[in-house]
Amino acid sequence: MKRILLAVAAAVISTAAFTPVAQAQHTRTEVIVVQKAPPPLRREAVPAARRGYEWVPGYWNWNGRRYTWVKGHYERVRVGYVYARPEWRRDGDGWVLNRGGWQRGDRDGDGVSNRHDRDRDNDGIPNRADARPNNPNRY
Repeated sequence: MKRILLAVAAAVISTAAFTPVAQAQHTRTEVIVVQKAPPPLRREAVPAARRGYEWVPGYWNWNGRRYTWVKGHYERVRVGYVYARPEWRRDGDGWVLNRGGWQRGDRDGDGVSNRHDRDRDNDGIPNRADARPNNPNRY
Protein backbone atom coordinates (compact mmCIF):
# COMPACT_ATOMS: atom_id res chain seq x y z
CA MET A 1 0.00 0.00 0.00
CA LYS A 2 2.85 2.35 0.83
CA ARG A 3 4.47 1.69 -2.54
CA ILE A 4 1.26 2.62 -4.35
CA LEU A 5 0.97 5.87 -2.36
CA LEU A 6 4.61 6.70 -3.01
CA ALA A 7 4.19 6.02 -6.74
CA VAL A 8 1.09 8.25 -6.92
CA ALA A 9 2.84 11.02 -4.94
CA ALA A 10 5.88 10.84 -7.23
CA ALA A 11 3.65 11.06 -10.33
CA VAL A 12 1.78 14.10 -8.95
CA ILE A 13 5.01 15.87 -8.00
CA SER A 14 6.62 15.18 -11.37
CA THR A 15 3.63 16.58 -13.30
CA ALA A 16 3.51 19.65 -11.05
CA ALA A 17 7.12 20.42 -11.96
CA PHE A 18 6.10 21.00 -15.61
CA THR A 19 2.98 23.09 -14.93
CA PRO A 20 4.70 26.52 -14.65
CA VAL A 21 6.44 25.99 -17.99
CA ALA A 22 3.15 25.30 -19.75
CA GLN A 23 1.55 28.40 -18.18
CA ALA A 24 4.50 30.61 -19.17
CA GLN A 25 4.22 29.50 -22.80
CA HIS A 26 0.47 30.16 -22.79
CA THR A 27 0.78 33.77 -21.60
CA ARG A 28 3.05 34.71 -24.53
CA THR A 29 0.31 33.90 -27.02
CA GLU A 30 -2.57 35.65 -25.26
CA VAL A 31 -4.57 38.17 -27.27
CA ILE A 32 -5.45 41.47 -25.61
CA VAL A 33 -8.44 43.42 -26.96
CA VAL A 34 -9.17 46.82 -25.41
CA GLN A 35 -12.07 49.14 -26.27
CA LYS A 36 -10.14 52.34 -25.46
CA ALA A 37 -7.34 53.51 -27.79
CA PRO A 38 -3.79 53.50 -26.39
CA PRO A 39 -2.16 56.87 -25.58
CA PRO A 40 0.39 58.28 -28.03
CA LEU A 41 3.87 56.77 -27.82
CA ARG A 42 6.30 58.51 -25.49
CA ARG A 43 9.58 59.93 -26.68
CA GLU A 44 12.53 58.08 -25.20
CA ALA A 45 16.16 59.03 -25.21
CA VAL A 46 17.96 56.22 -27.00
CA PRO A 47 21.22 55.42 -25.19
CA ALA A 48 24.51 55.03 -27.04
CA ALA A 49 24.67 52.06 -29.40
CA ARG A 50 26.01 48.78 -28.04
CA ARG A 51 27.66 46.32 -30.41
CA GLY A 52 25.77 43.04 -30.50
CA TYR A 53 22.58 44.56 -29.09
CA GLU A 54 19.47 46.08 -30.65
CA TRP A 55 17.41 48.87 -29.08
CA VAL A 56 13.79 47.88 -28.46
CA PRO A 57 11.63 51.00 -28.03
CA GLY A 58 9.05 51.28 -25.25
CA TYR A 59 5.33 50.67 -25.71
CA TRP A 60 2.01 50.91 -23.89
CA ASN A 61 0.92 47.67 -22.22
CA TRP A 62 -2.56 46.88 -20.87
CA ASN A 63 -2.62 45.62 -17.27
CA GLY A 64 -6.32 44.72 -17.20
CA ARG A 65 -7.57 48.14 -16.07
CA ARG A 66 -5.37 50.76 -17.70
CA TYR A 67 -2.40 51.37 -19.96
CA THR A 68 1.07 51.28 -18.40
CA TRP A 69 4.31 52.31 -20.10
CA VAL A 70 7.01 49.66 -20.61
CA LYS A 71 10.40 51.33 -21.02
CA GLY A 72 12.64 50.62 -23.99
CA HIS A 73 15.68 48.41 -23.49
CA TYR A 74 18.51 46.65 -25.32
CA GLU A 75 18.12 43.04 -26.48
CA ARG A 76 21.02 40.85 -27.53
CA VAL A 77 20.95 40.35 -31.30
CA ARG A 78 19.97 36.86 -32.43
CA VAL A 79 21.55 35.83 -35.71
CA GLY A 80 18.92 35.10 -38.35
CA TYR A 81 16.16 36.81 -36.37
CA VAL A 82 14.51 40.22 -36.50
CA TYR A 83 12.92 41.96 -33.52
CA ALA A 84 9.35 43.05 -34.26
CA ARG A 85 8.37 45.82 -31.85
CA PRO A 86 5.10 45.52 -29.93
CA GLU A 87 2.28 47.51 -31.51
CA TRP A 88 -1.41 48.22 -31.13
CA ARG A 89 -3.66 47.90 -34.17
CA ARG A 90 -7.30 48.79 -34.68
CA ASP A 91 -9.60 45.79 -35.05
CA GLY A 92 -13.37 45.48 -35.40
CA ASP A 93 -13.80 44.75 -31.68
CA GLY A 94 -11.38 47.39 -30.39
CA TRP A 95 -7.59 47.67 -30.11
CA VAL A 96 -5.43 44.53 -30.29
CA LEU A 97 -1.87 44.30 -28.94
CA ASN A 98 0.68 42.40 -31.00
CA ARG A 99 3.43 41.75 -28.44
CA GLY A 100 6.13 41.42 -31.09
CA GLY A 101 9.38 39.65 -30.23
CA TRP A 102 12.08 37.82 -32.17
CA GLN A 103 11.00 36.48 -35.53
CA ARG A 104 13.05 34.56 -38.05
CA GLY A 105 13.48 36.49 -41.25
CA ASP A 106 14.91 39.25 -43.37
CA ARG A 107 14.88 42.73 -41.86
CA ASP A 108 15.45 44.97 -44.84
CA GLY A 109 13.53 43.17 -47.57
CA ASP A 110 16.51 42.84 -49.93
CA GLY A 111 16.06 39.08 -50.29
CA VAL A 112 19.27 38.24 -48.42
CA SER A 113 18.79 36.66 -45.00
CA ASN A 114 20.38 38.75 -42.26
CA ARG A 115 22.67 35.86 -41.43
CA HIS A 116 24.43 36.33 -44.79
CA ASP A 117 23.69 40.03 -45.36
CA ARG A 118 26.85 42.15 -45.36
CA ASP A 119 24.81 45.37 -44.96
CA ARG A 120 21.74 44.60 -42.85
CA ASP A 121 20.34 48.14 -42.73
CA ASN A 122 21.12 49.01 -46.39
CA ASP A 123 22.93 52.23 -45.51
CA GLY A 124 25.93 51.53 -47.75
CA ILE A 125 28.30 50.78 -44.85
CA PRO A 126 29.30 47.11 -44.41
CA ASN A 127 28.30 45.63 -41.04
CA ARG A 128 31.91 45.12 -39.96
CA ALA A 129 32.57 48.89 -40.29
CA ASP A 130 29.13 50.09 -39.13
CA ALA A 131 28.76 51.29 -35.52
CA ARG A 132 25.00 50.56 -35.70
CA PRO A 133 24.53 47.74 -38.23
CA ASN A 134 20.92 47.05 -37.24
CA ASN A 135 19.65 50.62 -37.44
CA PRO A 136 17.36 51.14 -40.45
CA ASN A 137 16.67 54.76 -39.35
CA ARG A 138 19.93 56.67 -39.64
CA TYR A 139 20.10 60.10 -38.04
